[in-house]
Amino acid sequence: MGLIWEISLAEFLFVTVILGGGAAWLAGRALASSWEPAWKAAVWMVPLACAVRFIHFALFSGSLLTLHFLLVDLAILVGLALLGHRATMARKMVRQYPWIYEPSGPLSWRPRR
Repeated sequence: MGLIWEISLAEFLFVTVILGGGAAWLAGRALASSWEPAWKAAVWMVPLACAVRFIHFALFSGSLLTLHFLLVDLAILVGLALLGHRATMARKMVRQYPWIYEPSGPLSWRPRR
């Protein structure tokens, strides 16, 4: 039992990072595609974190109602959702307003010179 994972590192990576993180990334992208603010992506990760905790509990005999591991899962999911949101917003701003903005990296844009 580690500080970040409960059962094993492989189980944590599979359930939290791959399954939950993939869903979080896609949720962040979907919210950015409809021009929703980033805070909504963070709020929508609360039920997803509860679902990830349930998968840990149901499939791998992890604990269901542990605040520590729920907060760890929530932090990872919120981070990935915000990354997905920001990457999509940067791509949208550059594509939709090419006369105003140019890319400044994968997560940002800047005014054209």
